[in-house]
Amino acid sequence: MSVLDLARPEIRAMQPYSSARMEASGGAILLNANESAWAPAGAAGQGCNRYPDPQPAALLQALAQLYGVREEQLLVGRGSDEAIDLLVRAFCRAGRDAIAIQPPTFGMYSVCARIQDAGIVEVPLAADFTVDADALLAAITPAVKLVFVCTPNNPTGQPVPRATIERLARELAGRALLVVDEAYVEFADGGSVAELIDTYDNLAVLRTLSKAWALAGARVGTLLANAEVIALLRRIIPPYPLPLPCVTAALDGLSVPGQAEAAGHIRIVREERSRMAAALVAVPGVREVLPSQANFLAVRFDDAGGAYQRLFAAGIVVRDVRRYPNLADALRITLGTPAENTRVLEVLNGGRV
Repeated sequence: MSVLDLARPEIRAMQPYSSARMEASGGAILLNANESAWAPAGAAGQGCNRYPDPQPAALLQALAQLYGVREEQLLVGRGSDEAIDLLVRAFCRAGRDAIAIQPPTFGMYSVCARIQDAGIVEVPLAADFTVDADALLAAITPAVKLVFVCTPNNPTGQPVPRATIERLARELAGRALLVVDEAYVEFADGGSVAELIDTYDNLAVLRTLSKAWALAGARVGTLLANAEVIALLRRIIPPYPLPLPCVTAALDGLSVPGQAEAAGHIRIVREERSRMAAALVAVPGVREVLPSQANFLAVRFDDAGGAYQRLFAAGIVVRDVRRYPNLADALRITLGTPAENTRVLEVLNGGRV
């Protein structure tokens, strides 16, 4: 059974939109896309009178090299959110199919499912926020077409062992597409599972430049998957997903100097994660600091609401995650610069560090 057999038949059969840039882009005089012949004012707008390449060749090459996949195994779009949305629309029939998630986890999986009118099968994480593979597999019905696993998980920070990912991919073969969200993997001790795509055609991996690569404002995300899955999603992605300035910013970030700078920042975040975890445990009113392999810490407080308000009053905004299952007493604190992190400790300690 091909992984494409899990996708919606009407998506497999549809005639995709053929954009002007897809039909021809190498001419000296471009008069096929109803664009302006003049560039807009300002240096930043140079080239923006023309529609960008749907999948920019230079960016595809750079990302394929970074992630260790072939270019035909890669789709680039507006953050990971767009890839999640495309997957749900391509694989889930409205009112009939479903996704599976393990709350507490990233909220966009369920948002995209609800927009598509797809069902949501929830298999909560264990009490220690680990994935219960037995419970997850037992909950998979024929309606479930996508299984989302976030590692390290957001908002808790724990990674999912590679052996668990492999087991899920193996046992879900022919039943569902396993989507592994690795938005925070650069901060983790373990590496990506992207190379397993060649072994399991029902495995897809989400990556982003928003976190470790400091490009949240550029909105560049990537889906790594079987070439057939990528080709299917390229049929339904909007014609020009990435603005030219965003592509330029991504290529600058992925340059040799950009990679060296990112590596330095990742090293600082990992060091600060250890320092902050140790220091927060000693803060009055802190009940627990959850173990994290991401660029944030989930922290349990005796009075999480009060802690949030004290930080906010000092000009520090953290994430209130008390609405998430099993996190009714927790805040998620992103790791900032060493000075910013020290200020968090100072406020929580009542002025003392």
